Amino acid sequence: MAHKSGFVNIIGNPNVGKSTIMNVLVGERLSIITSKMQTTRHRIKGIVNGDDFQIVCSDTPGILKPNYKLQETMMKFVNTALIDADVILYVTDVIESPGKNEEYVERIKSSEAAVIVLINKIDLSTQEKVLELYNYWSEKLPLASVYAISATEKFNTGPIFDRILELLPEGPAYFPKDELTDRNERFFVSEIIREKILLNYDKEVPYSVEVEVEQFKEEENILNLMCVIHVNRDSQKGIIIGHQGKALKKVGTEARIDLEEFFQKKVFLQIYVKVNKDWREKDRSLSGFGYDME
Repeated sequence: MAHKSGFVNIIGNPNVGKSTIMNVLVGERLSIITSKMQTTRHRIKGIVNGDDFQIVCSDTPGILKPNYKLQETMMKFVNTALIDADVILYVTDVIESPGKNEEYVERIKSSEAAVIVLINKIDLSTQEKVLELYNYWSEKLPLASVYAISATEKFNTGPIFDRILELLPEGPAYFPKDELTDRNERFFVSEIIREKILLNYDKEVPYSVEVEVEQFKEEENILNLMCVIHVNRDSQKGIIIGHQGKALKKVGTEARIDLEEFFQKKVFLQIYVKVNKDWREKDRSLSGFGYDME
């Protein structure tokens, strides 16, 4: 049997379950999964390998209208994902309006890539509503395969994988077969800490921070990490630290537990907070944090 390989790009609005689907397909917790918007800022590639196939999955930020440079760079990832895909997974759910971001749906429709539409979170809806959405998307994207699923419950997700394999073109592997992702370990340290910030703080604070790993020193029995949380304004530094440092300590404890599970060893984690005024608007800061400014 000929070897198959290709890029499967996951696209959709915020909070429809793109990262959960990515993790179901890849089998590891590669993307931040919370109920808040903007949980995926970068384009994360997860790699699924078999003897005769390699699927390179790309989890993109949710589609939104950019309000500042950070969000502009996030939308570049989405736009690129529309162009370089062999298969597009367009994720919607039973909650959002089907007509949201119509222009992106039209771009998907005119794409040369094969398209799979996933109607997620059907466990939160009725059979009548799911059927209505299924018929809507079958008419809207007549060449697409449409599946009604629940990613969190892993309901009806198996057929998606089989359909992807059918649609993949023949070709050699793009990455070594023992790789799970193209992201380095420092990236996942910063993402795990950022997830805890998203879960523990409200309003604009979670969206005004970036996490930088200043030290990543791995020894036989322990991983020593020194990380900096960059905030946008002076007032946000106090909020992140909290009264007597309790808020920051909680973030550090929760992050350390997840990091020890991720790396399968003891972790010594130090976290500091630094004011980096208006970093979301500065090309130099964004570039330093790994965002593509070209």
